[in-house]
Amino acid sequence: MKPLAITAAAHTPTWWQRLPRDARDTLFLLAVIGWTIAPHLATLPAWAGLLAAAVMLWRADLALRGAPLPGRWTLVAVLLVAVALTAWSHRTLLGREAGVTLLVVLMTLKTLELRARRDAFVVFFLGFFLVLTHFLSSQSLAIAAAMLISVWGLLTALVLAHMPVGQPSLARAGALAGRFALLGAPIMALLFLLFPRVAPLWGVPADAGARSGLSGEMRVGQIAELAHDESIAIWLRVRGGTLPPATSLYFRGAVLGGFDGTTWRVLRPAFSPAHQPVAEPRLAGNPVEIEYTFEPQRLRWLPVLELTPELPPQPELQAQRREDLSWVMQRPLAERLRLTAPAWTRFEHGPREATVGLEDYLDLPPGYNPRLLAKAAEIRRDPTHAKADGDALARLLMATIRKGNFSYTLNPGVYGEADPKGALDEFWFDRQAGFCEHYAAAFVVLMRAAGVPARVVTGFQGIDVGPGGSYLVRNSLAHAWAEYWQPGRGWVRADPTAAVAPERIDRSRPLAAPRGLVAGAIDGIDPNLLRRLRANWEAINDRWNQWVLSYGKNSQMQLLQRLGFDAPSWEDLGLLLAIVLAVLSGGAAAWAAWSQHRRDPWLAAWQRVREAAARRGLPSEDFEAPRALMGRLRSAHGARAEAALAALSELESLRYGAAAAQIRSRASMRRAVRRPERRAAAAIGALPVLAAQLAPVDLPAEAETAAAR
Repeated sequence: MKPLAITAAAHTPTWWQRLPRDARDTLFLLAVIGWTIAPHLATLPAWAGLLAAAVMLWRADLALRGAPLPGRWTLVAVLLVAVALTAWSHRTLLGREAGVTLLVVLMTLKTLELRARRDAFVVFFLGFFLVLTHFLSSQSLAIAAAMLISVWGLLTALVLAHMPVGQPSLARAGALAGRFALLGAPIMALLFLLFPRVAPLWGVPADAGARSGLSGEMRVGQIAELAHDESIAIWLRVRGGTLPPATSLYFRGAVLGGFDGTTWRVLRPAFSPAHQPVAEPRLAGNPVEIEYTFEPQRLRWLPVLELTPELPPQPELQAQRREDLSWVMQRPLAERLRLTAPAWTRFEHGPREATVGLEDYLDLPPGYNPRLLAKAAEIRRDPTHAKADGDALARLLMATIRKGNFSYTLNPGVYGEADPKGALDEFWFDRQAGFCEHYAAAFVVLMRAAGVPARVVTGFQGIDVGPGGSYLVRNSLAHAWAEYWQPGRGWVRADPTAAVAPERIDRSRPLAAPRGLVAGAIDGIDPNLLRRLRANWEAINDRWNQWVLSYGKNSQMQLLQRLGFDAPSWEDLGLLLAIVLAVLSGGAAAWAAWSQHRRDPWLAAWQRVREAAARRGLPSEDFEAPRALMGRLRSAHGARAEAALAALSELESLRYGAAAAQIRSRASMRRAVRRPERRAAAAIGALPVLAAQLAPVDLPAEAETAAAR
């Protein structure tokens, strides 16, 4: 008996299977909606996420209890509150952020109106639109994978809405939805390859939250905060030449010459640049050709390997090289950008002779860091250094850092709390612990106070080895260094960090941010596990960036060239797309015409049974089911028709009964109907012939009474 008990328990339906069809389908749809909304929670106002969760939990409770849905005025009241909160949070009801917030609210509130199939269809299409909104803020592989699951879930819910009879399983509906998606995948791939990338219709903002953190300003401590970020800022590939050593890998961002005592900014020159001589950079050695893929930074500065004198002409790249060698775009970088350009690591730049513009780089705010200014004056009073040039003073300051008690740390604490005007004094003379911006800022202040023009340069220094022969510039490699002016040479780089932490510059080893609880536990098990996992993920991301996100109009023209077009153009691309779509449309029409001649095995069997019955004087209509013919047989032949009735009952169950859910293919149906069809045809054929007429159908007593009324 135990095996029987075990078998019975194995077939006991779960709580999910015991749910009514409407409740089960509603819970599944709510789960899909929750999954689709989840990536937006990081950017939505807190109240929007809480409201969405509360509404969906409310709807799930109503579905489980079978309770009625709330009235229309309740929904109107909640909607008005949501609109008011949206206007308060975003200061507008227009724009992308406010639009997404309202869409999430409308999506969840619409689930409280699922009274008819048309309401469900509105939810489905709102869901598909919500999927698209994710790509307005991010086109990452993780978002694409999450939205692929959302599309599959919405398609499954749509399939369930078109299966009103019985209780089809979610597995069956999901498999059918996946099949439909796979059938449409080739068309989507074709449109991806050939649909013209015409700006601005094609371009959409990407990774709105992404940034490098290196702007046109620098506060002491800002870059140290960025050093905790291990995300990727730039992907690199060497296309020509040899990659320089780590000590030469400086990626130049904003050059900061203005200082108000607390913040470094891009210099606003006191003298008109039109009255200053323009000195072109002097290049030496051979360049290295670098292919860059810049992640969206939402900043105007384009940090390329210095020195990069020219960038390739691209419509989406509108950048200008400034006199300080930084590249500035007309608008913040909001989309992933890919370009290839040569770079020189041996060069000189800036005026060789003193000009009036250099005086801007001597300016210091009065009253700030008096001890540093006194130190610079002391150096100048020393006869040994009284007439020292910029090179000699730079060597002296580097030696002071190298021989002193200075330390390199991500967490030096806050400077200037007791005396806001003496933050750099406190760093240099008292605590002597800081990050790159502390050293660069103090170095520049000392050089200026000693009469040498100097400025701060921000960007990245060093690289990390990436997948597939690529290199990575992470945000944790953000860096600040200094430049001073030397007669006869121009601007000269000086990196004080190399004096206090040479491994940071020589081997591109930034300070490691403190590990969290989970990361620390994983490191305790296997110190290299996180590194391997990150490397694998970045390898996948690299393929995604190269094959999908970097596929643009240049890639389309190269594809046309490989297909035989000598000088491809937009017209060739459009013509090829039209031809391929016409061929596919013709093939689809031919397949549809052929499918019309493919008969459903059950319908074919039922038609043959009907023909056998018609020959015995019992015709039937096309819209009638076997149950109608069974009633006529029972009325005309009574007990003699029992064999035919049994066969017809089995045939009907294969179409409308529980057995229909177990048949998944046309071949399976053909095998299943063969036996009841033959039995029904043989039993009907053995009955006597009647006069050809439509016999009345036997109805239950309740139906007969209702018909009489």
